Amino acid sequence: MTTTSTDVDVVLPCLDEAEALPWVLGRIPAGWRALVVDNGSTDGSPDIARALGATVVREPRRGFGAACHAGLTAATSDIVCFCDCDASLDPALLVPFVREIRDGAADLVLGRRRPEGRGAWPVHARAGNLALARMLRRRTGLRLHDVGPLRATRREPLLALGLTDRRSGYPLQMVVRAADAGWRIAEHDVPYRPRTGASKVTGTWRGTWQAVRDMSRVLAETPAGGGLVR
Repeated sequence: MTTTSTDVDVVLPCLDEAEALPWVLGRIPAGWRALVVDNGSTDGSPDIARALGATVVREPRRGFGAACHAGLTAATSDIVCFCDCDASLDPALLVPFVREIRDGAADLVLGRRRPEGRGAWPVHARAGNLALARMLRRRTGLRLHDVGPLRATRREPLLALGLTDRRSGYPLQMVVRAADAGWRIAEHDVPYRPRTGASKVTGTWRGTWQAVRDMSRVLAETPAGGGLVR
């Protein structure tokens, strides 16, 4: 894995993902930089990531959004991607997403998760995602099917959206504010594998619906004016 080039930065929020890190980092495309954002791991994840050539960013404030945003602010490339660090999604799948951004065909490209294998996507997590997709459609008019974590966009316009959520609502707020700003948003199917280790968000009904509540607050935001900042 090449880490000297910063052609593309891949933000990987990480909380106790020692088992998954070797596979995930081994799938980062050559010439891209992996930014592993440690969110308080106790299993040695930062040391493993560093030994495998990743750049480690520390974010002590707990929360998926806090980790994602810390990675975004640490990124220096024109194009930034996001991917879970639990081996449920293959970061190599981001290659055509980045190509679409570079070609100017879209401003934000999202992965629609398609489960593969038993236990890849528990029923409560699917139910929560379906509810959010419907609420998102009512709020923005976007006919998206997923608000999953695999995505690509340009760094500066994303920073200009002024994302404020630092919990589970961060991925959704990104989509909502991008839609309000007139971004072209594309969605493509991606395989979704059983994750390595226990989920911190959607592993239980309680965690899933807490995430839904976080995201419902995002959907209640008043639409902001203005177009795409390039």
